[in-house]
Amino acid sequence: MSLLNKLNALISGVTPAASQTPGQPKPATASVLPEPVVISSPRVLVFVYDPIIDPVSGKKLSQHTNWYRPADLSAQFCADLLEASGGLARYQIIKRIEINEFPVKVDGFRYTPQAYLDVINRVAPAHSPDTVNYQDFLDRYKILQIVANNQIDEVWIFGFPYAGFYESIMGGTGAFFCNSAPLTGAMQCPRRFVIMGFSCERGVGEMLESFGHRAEFIMDKVYSGSSLQNNSWKKFVRYDKTSPGQAEVGSIHFAPNSDKDYDWGNTRFVSSHCDDWYNFPNFKGGVKQVNAAEWGGGEIRAHHKWWLKHFPKVGGRINGIANNWWQYILDPNRVTV
Repeated sequence: MSLLNKLNALISGVTPAASQTPGQPKPATASVLPEPVVISSPRVLVFVYDPIIDPVSGKKLSQHTNWYRPADLSAQFCADLLEASGGLARYQIIKRIEINEFPVKVDGFRYTPQAYLDVINRVAPAHSPDTVNYQDFLDRYKILQIVANNQIDEVWIFGFPYAGFYESIMGGTGAFFCNSAPLTGAMQCPRRFVIMGFSCERGVGEMLESFGHRAEFIMDKVYSGSSLQNNSWKKFVRYDKTSPGQAEVGSIHFAPNSDKDYDWGNTRFVSSHCDDWYNFPNFKGGVKQVNAAEWGGGEIRAHHKWWLKHFPKVGGRINGIANNWWQYILDPNRVTV
């Protein structure tokens, strides 16, 4: 059985109730509107750019560089999100397309195999502008049509350094900023969708970081109409440096005790209400002293899984916003714009 089939077999038997572990949120009380927890199963179309760099031997870029295998990265990424969401994020990879070429840049430039090798070997500077031509990609693979026809929900692209893809970008009617400006050539698509840009040079931790930024911008949008007093997202991302004595879970870049970006290995202890988010929306006021040992000692993947596990995942709504944040992050069509 393939790794993907094993993953699908694993997630097919998971239910929100069965996936709860000690310390995770309990069902919402009568203080909020009754509503079941939404399980999301986004259908993903995966593209892998892996051009042949030696036409004589047929050797591909991935073989030359010995970077990570996209199939392995995808399976581990899906498994991490399944775990972090308590079984609510059930990604389905429906098709994988390998592309034997370098992507086209916004100005029409495309690397040749030798030109690209010169860049990564620091023999020549990278081409500028670096950004990929998203419109060429959308048109060539008919992305808007298949999204509009409800055949897929999002796209993952595995590239490499200087491929030019954003970590995440959103298209469709009502698309909004999602770690990059919306796809201007995709506004006619009736369904919103996200294109994730990953790199085979990087690991699962970096994939989770890209996903984490996506989550931050989507949740910012979800709570954009809320007063500061009712903005649970703004409370969730508090960390000690900016909110002394009021640290909660922090952001994808800043743990509760971080002094700077990516400071996930800080050993300084601070008071945090992080674990009280497992009680959302019925906070109990619990506080504890935490440092890097709480989220993996500075390892990127461990911190990001820890951070994502604290996202609310229970039924009900407060002020019109669902208490299950995962349904918004996985399906931007649920976000009111």
